[in-house]
Amino acid sequence: MVAAAAAEGGFGGGVEEGVGESSSPPRDAAPVPAGSGGSGGGGGARDICGQVLERLVADGHAEASEPEFRDKLVAHFGRLPHSYQLDINVDKAADVLVHQSVLAEAKDPERRPAFYVRFLRLEDVDQAYDSDASEEGDDDGDDLSVRQDTQYTHIHEVVFSTIDKPKLLSQLSALLSDIGLNIREAHVFSTHDGYSLDVFVVDGWPIEDTDGLHKALEASILRNEGSWSGSSHSSAAERTLPFQVKGGEWEIDKRLLKMGGMVASGSCGDLYHGTYLDEDVAVKVLRAEHLNKNVWNEFTQEVYILREVQHPNVVRFIGACTKPPQFCIITEYMSGGSLYDFVHKQHNVLNLTTLLKFAVDVCRGMCYLHERGIIHRDLKTANLLMDKDHVVKVADFGVARFQDQGGIMTAETGTYRWMAPEVINHQPYDNKADVFSFAIVLWELITSKIPYDTMTPLQAAVGVRQGLRPGLPKKAHPKLLDLMQRCWEADPSNRPAFQDILAELEDLLAHVQGASGKTAHDPANDSSKKD
Repeated sequence: MVAAAAAEGGFGGGVEEGVGESSSPPRDAAPVPAGSGGSGGGGGARDICGQVLERLVADGHAEASEPEFRDKLVAHFGRLPHSYQLDINVDKAADVLVHQSVLAEAKDPERRPAFYVRFLRLEDVDQAYDSDASEEGDDDGDDLSVRQDTQYTHIHEVVFSTIDKPKLLSQLSALLSDIGLNIREAHVFSTHDGYSLDVFVVDGWPIEDTDGLHKALEASILRNEGSWSGSSHSSAAERTLPFQVKGGEWEIDKRLLKMGGMVASGSCGDLYHGTYLDEDVAVKVLRAEHLNKNVWNEFTQEVYILREVQHPNVVRFIGACTKPPQFCIITEYMSGGSLYDFVHKQHNVLNLTTLLKFAVDVCRGMCYLHERGIIHRDLKTANLLMDKDHVVKVADFGVARFQDQGGIMTAETGTYRWMAPEVINHQPYDNKADVFSFAIVLWELITSKIPYDTMTPLQAAVGVRQGLRPGLPKKAHPKLLDLMQRCWEADPSNRPAFQDILAELEDLLAHVQGASGKTAHDPANDSSKKD
């Protein structure tokens, strides 16, 4: 199962990036009933079942001759989205047996994530990242001749299954990178009953041996056990004791905090509207059941950075509670919501003046952060908030860090659709990764579209590392197009700094406002709704 990673439109659909990432876009389509018709790939579930069954029998798989096997096969395909049927290569029908086995193993909580490893082929290093490689070369390692003096790489396939959940792809890719594996292709599916089936084609394991790779994956899972389970036999408060930080002047008096209604829900916590000392505030509360060392480290890092920054275009920190049983961060309440919601949920199409005003606000906030050595590492429209006056401010510093903090910065930090190629590729990176993310934000504001909306997040990441960028909008100011393309250059050193980006955008905004005779405006009135 090693077809192209950027699969057909079956992976598309209503993608919402602000909440989190799971193995597939939201499951908004009903399951395909066993035996129903379908388009492409040989029709419905029964059609593909018949083809797979015939091939398994022909290839001598004993289980395929058992009376109940066909029903199990129909149930397997009915459990998965239609795109799975289109992805199956009938000539490699035995892949289905592997998928059935891994999915069955994942039902046991003690075996999650269940996984299976196999060697695929040797490949000439010069062609290792050739996206135009023939399907025959991809599928058949036996036909590949390797000269004695030719460098080659070993290609393996890893199949995972576990409970589907937000950020699962980030966890799986981190698991693979932890042992030096590089993702070359990804095929990701969510079952209709809440499990994931994720197939990765990887390189980086230096020998054909799969036993060693299997043991290395097991060890990596054990090292990161807390992030998989999200729970243990001890209470959440007890688990956090080794990671406690000393409170300071920013430690709030919980008696003065009044909680209101929930505004949003994320993978590890919930956001509430509240009041503190009679001021409207936003309260980010960590859920006790998701509290582990990784989550706690993000929490304390966010507090550490927020207390060090103060700028009109950075969300204002008010305080935090770092004492059990409830942990929370309190910031100013941004009544305008996120740019993601403003553009994608409220369906606003921005005119040039409004777009430039928003972009200038973001740049001013990012200039301030970069001048203080802070890399945001998750710059996206969901993390750009508006106040009641439609001033945009940079928010959410859970994965931000100081550039001189020491150590090697974590790869694949952030959100795939906005992530710079050097971060995806596990290469050293600096604050120019934020500049790349800003280019995607700029494209988003120009087009009012979600980047790579026909792909899953991981498919988009695989494409970006191979040079993929969003299509250039036809109706956009030429100076904006030029700036955007310079900001998403593959070589970080060729990208401009935010200080230079800000100067360009301020000049363009002054020119546009001068030409239209505007000195002030209300973004809510300067945008239109999409049809």
